[in-house]
Amino acid sequence: MHISKLDYDLPKEAIAQFPSERREASKLLFYKRDTQKIEHLHFEDLPDILPEKYRFFRNKVAVLKARIFARRASGGEVECLLLSPAETPFIWTCMLRPAKKLPIGSYFFLDGFFKAKVLEKFSDGQAKVEFFLEKHNSVLEMSEDLGYVPLPPYIERNVKNPDYNRDFDNARYETVYADKSCRNAVAAPTAGLHFTEDLIHKLESLGNNFSDIVLNVGIGTFQPLKCENIPEHKMHSESYNIDSSVIKNLRDKNIKKIAVGTTSLRAMEDFMRKNPSIEEGKSYSGDASLFIYPPQKVISADALITNFHLPRSTLMCLVGAFIASESQDGIEILKEIYREALSKNYRFFSYGDAMIIL
Repeated sequence: MHISKLDYDLPKEAIAQFPSERREASKLLFYKRDTQKIEHLHFEDLPDILPEKYRFFRNKVAVLKARIFARRASGGEVECLLLSPAETPFIWTCMLRPAKKLPIGSYFFLDGFFKAKVLEKFSDGQAKVEFFLEKHNSVLEMSEDLGYVPLPPYIERNVKNPDYNRDFDNARYETVYADKSCRNAVAAPTAGLHFTEDLIHKLESLGNNFSDIVLNVGIGTFQPLKCENIPEHKMHSESYNIDSSVIKNLRDKNIKKIAVGTTSLRAMEDFMRKNPSIEEGKSYSGDASLFIYPPQKVISADALITNFHLPRSTLMCLVGAFIASESQDGIEILKEIYREALSKNYRFFSYGDAMIIL
C-alpha cells in the first residue's frame, strides 16, 4: 500500500484550535460497520446509542508540563522538551532547541530555578540532560510550576504572549480521569478529552464499566509516515502497564469492549497479540511497537472511540484496520467518513470532535 493512500484534503480552518466550550458538547460521528451507516450526534448522546453494556478501556496517563524555556550563557533562548526520566530523577531524556548551539558539556539555566548540563546527544535528536534544581525537589515538580503542556504544532499558541492562558490548556489538554501519579505523557490521549464526570456516572448507571490502563504517549506520536510503502514503516515504541484485574476483563470473551482512543487500543492490541497466555493475577508491563494497518485484524476491542487524524499518519492506518477487519478497504472507508465529517463542519485533530465505530 502506497503512502499516498493516506492523503485527504483538509482545510486549515477544520483544524480545531480550541476545544468545545463543554467537553461533552463535541460532535460525535457514529459509524456502524455492519451497515456502513453514519449518524451525526454529540458526545453527550453516547449513553443513548450503545446497543448493549460495554466495558470502556481508557488510558489514564497524565500530560507532562514538558515545555521548559531557559537561557544559554550567551543569552540565547533555549526550549527544552522533557520526554522521560533516565537513570536518576534529575537526569532526563529531552529534546533541545537550538540543538546545534547546545553541545555536550554545555549548560542552560533559568535564574533562581535551575541549571542544566547536556550530558549526551543522540542521532535521533534527543539528548540526556542533568538538572541542578534551586527551588524544587524534583524535575517533575519544577515542570508543574514552570512548564507548558506540549500542544501539537498544529495548535497555534504563542505562550510568550502575556494574554496566553496557561491554566486553560493545562486543564483542557488533560482527561478528567487522568492519574496525577502517572504524569508521563508528552501528548494527551485525546479521545478521552470528551468525557466528563457526569457522563461517566451516567454510563455507569446504565451498567457500563471502566478499566484503566497506562500507555506513556511519547514524541513518536507526532511523527508522520516516511516510507512510500506503508508496511516498511518502523513504528516507535511506547511503554505501557496493565493491571491484573484489567487483563482479566480484557481476556473475557463475554465482555463487549470499547477502546477509548488509539493509545488504549495500541496497548490492548499489543498485549493480546503478544500474550496468548499469562499467569492469572499478574500485571503486565511492556512496550507497544506494533504497527497496525490494513488488512490486519484487530482482536482486542469491539468498538473504538477516536478523534479525526492527520493525513499520512500511523493512526489513520490503525483506524482503517479497525473499520474493515482483514480487508484493504479500511483506509478508503475512513477517508469517505472524513469527507462526510468535513461536509458537516466537524473539527479535526486533538482539540476536535470525535467518532465512535461499532
